[in-house]
Amino acid sequence: MVNSANTERAVLAGGCFWGVQGVFERLKGVEETTAGFSGGSASTAHYEIVSTGTTGHAESVKVVFDPKVVSFGTLLKVFFSVVMNPTELDYQGPDHGTQYRSVIFYADEAQHEVARRYIEQLAAARIFDAPIATELVPLARFFPAEDYHQDYAAKHPDQPYIRAVAAPKVEKLRKYFADLLKTVAR
Repeated sequence: MVNSANTERAVLAGGCFWGVQGVFERLKGVEETTAGFSGGSASTAHYEIVSTGTTGHAESVKVVFDPKVVSFGTLLKVFFSVVMNPTELDYQGPDHGTQYRSVIFYADEAQHEVARRYIEQLAAARIFDAPIATELVPLARFFPAEDYHQDYAAKHPDQPYIRAVAAPKVEKLRKYFADLLKTVAR
């Protein structure tokens, strides 16, 4: 587990955490990613319960990164460009329910301000055809998901959901942000 004074963390939710993790783990400066849950209580931070959509949790990914290599703003650029459609409320693609909503769980006021300004810029530029539904929520706690969810896309590249939903996100990342990719991606 990376826990250095030289790293920061971002917790982002944008649909199924398998695809979100599969994108962020490939970026230069990202030292660790963990699939998990944010927005609800410890007692409900279990996949089978979260999947009911009644817990307040969103499937999330904690991204531990070196801000000297990749900024929080760059993570947001990838998040809004590759990871999900920020105009979809309580769903992403084939995944429906509040647990799949788009949320930036900001760790501090600096992250909140960067995210708020980024969303305002996107809205002012009319990048999307509908209003941005991404929530900005202070990070209370992050709960790692069960072990079998960790690095799921990397471990199961031929699983049908991964091929249909997660893999296209990685291809989009390679197409639009090749300069941000680690030399050797997992």
